Amino acid sequence: MSKVEIAGHKELLEDVLSELQQSGSLQIDPNTAGFIKKEDRAYIESFLPDDKTLSERVFLEDIRSKIMELFSCLPFIPSKRSYIEPRPIIDTIYNNLQGHLAMCRELTERRDRLQKEIDEVNRYTAFLDAVEPLLKDVKETPDVDFIGLILKNMDSLKVLSTFLRRQTDEKFEILTAPLSDGSLAGLIVVAKPLAENIKRGLGDRDIPELSFPPSCAGLTFPEKLSCLRKRSSEILDELDAVSMQMDSFAGKWGSIYRKTLEWVNGRLAVLKAAGSVFESEMCFFIYGWMASAEVNTLKQKLEQQFSGRVFLEELELREEDFERIPVMLKNPAYFKPFELFTKLLPLPRYTSYDPTPFIAVFLPVFFGMILGDAGYGLVLMTASYFLYRKFRDREYMRDAAKILFLSAAYAVVFGVIYGEYFGDLGHTLFGLKPLFVERRTAVIPMLYFAITVGVVHVLLGSALGLISAMKKKEKKHALARVLQIAMIMFLLSLVASLFGLFPRLLTRPLILTILFFTPFLLFTGGILAPLELIKSIGNIISYARIMAIGLTSVLLAFVANRLAGMTGDIVIGIFVAGFLHLLNIVIGVFSPAIHSLRLHYVEFFSKFIEPGGRRFEPLKKEEEEEILWKSKKFF
Repeated sequence: MSKVEIAGHKELLEDVLSELQQSGSLQIDPNTAGFIKKEDRAYIESFLPDDKTLSERVFLEDIRSKIMELFSCLPFIPSKRSYIEPRPIIDTIYNNLQGHLAMCRELTERRDRLQKEIDEVNRYTAFLDAVEPLLKDVKETPDVDFIGLILKNMDSLKVLSTFLRRQTDEKFEILTAPLSDGSLAGLIVVAKPLAENIKRGLGDRDIPELSFPPSCAGLTFPEKLSCLRKRSSEILDELDAVSMQMDSFAGKWGSIYRKTLEWVNGRLAVLKAAGSVFESEMCFFIYGWMASAEVNTLKQKLEQQFSGRVFLEELELREEDFERIPVMLKNPAYFKPFELFTKLLPLPRYTSYDPTPFIAVFLPVFFGMILGDAGYGLVLMTASYFLYRKFRDREYMRDAAKILFLSAAYAVVFGVIYGEYFGDLGHTLFGLKPLFVERRTAVIPMLYFAITVGVVHVLLGSALGLISAMKKKEKKHALARVLQIAMIMFLLSLVASLFGLFPRLLTRPLILTILFFTPFLLFTGGILAPLELIKSIGNIISYARIMAIGLTSVLLAFVANRLAGMTGDIVIGIFVAGFLHLLNIVIGVFSPAIHSLRLHYVEFFSKFIEPGGRRFEPLKKEEEEEILWKSKKFF
């Protein structure tokens, strides 16, 4: 990353910013610290926009907010990209926008009003479906009234029946039908003179009459039912008409406003960037950061574009600058998909390491060591291929598919080493034998193997931390790292000698060596150094999860095959084995991935990664509305 200064005549500022936006390679720094010499600060001050620029910014922000509101009203209708240049006709677009926005607001309000009404009508649908068959058995006469209600349960029905007997002297009929939620749809048939008293009494007993929409007022009960059916159909027709009108508008004007929003966003970005520019009496000054490989290209481009009236100079980096240099992740094609996991972490400082290559190298290996089944690996490779084909236009899904494919490939490799193909099915069908060790029975050797991997991984992290300290010339910290690495080796050797893996004769010298170096560790690393040492030992032991999780996977595969054989039926056996193997594969995707990432994030990166970096955010042409359009965020 390079620190640069761009200077030129004031009248060229807007054109220069537009050119920088087009190149998308410079992050403008609003802070002059480290850029301007002390003796020059009296002549250079922040750039102040004129009234015309401020008015333009307010105008464009108003357009942007209106277009965003317009998009929030409209459905997503794919359409061809518009090639209309908005700038010459921006006033016309703004005038049309106000009318279109008013129309869309009206359509949206109408749609919401109709939707609210249809929701209200739909509340009666279950009641209507239950009650209409009951009306067929009732003869409608002028002196009879109907009262509809919903009863919570049979107890409510008993209370209602008792009340009606007292009020009508047994001159009533109540019809009920069950509803899907366990309640009852009720229909009371009673003489009209008694109906009003009954309705008032129902409210007092917490069994209110079912209220119908105002549009059904003044109608008899059967007429209300017909009214609701008819109104429901009318509302649906009106909603379809509103949707068609919105679809038509979005198809006709959507691409134009999308292009306008793209231009407005770009223009606002330039005006905002102008607030980070500095000026003298006659010149402007832009300070910022860019990739070193692009400095000469941009320098030549500016000189050619502005006939030598704009200059770019690469400034010398100072020690205090390293805390402020923005960080840009840039990796080869093989490593790039693994930036998906790097982005979950706080950005490392510029002087630290990019975690991506380490994740790319070790994560698939750990995944393969844990899953370690060639059959499962082939299934996951196939699934990742189809996942990639289906979501190749979506960056995150595409990267996830690539990572899964690579991890599954290592699962196939370790499956061959372990002699596992859907558990022991490979041995039964093809005579597949382990090349290294059979995990199901060799638990202790696998534990030693996992711990050895942990030792190598943690010591590599500590070594990288040592290199980082040496680069910064932090001698005391570097010595503490050396002592910590040595103490880890001594402690592990001591444990190995106590368990008979190393000669017993080494036990006493190792203890004396550890005691000798402990004061030096306290001196260089402080009082917390022993705790850090114990933490590192705990980190190494944590790698035993590679063995433990892998063992559960192979045992589940073994159980699946044994249960299938015990069924005595080939169809049922295939179903049982298939279900358990599928369950194991699903677990095998998430569990190894999660634990492998944990080993990196907690045990490995804590040894050398320094968080606190600033993300590299260059001035560039952002097509934000296109992203919103594709993601359907506002549709």
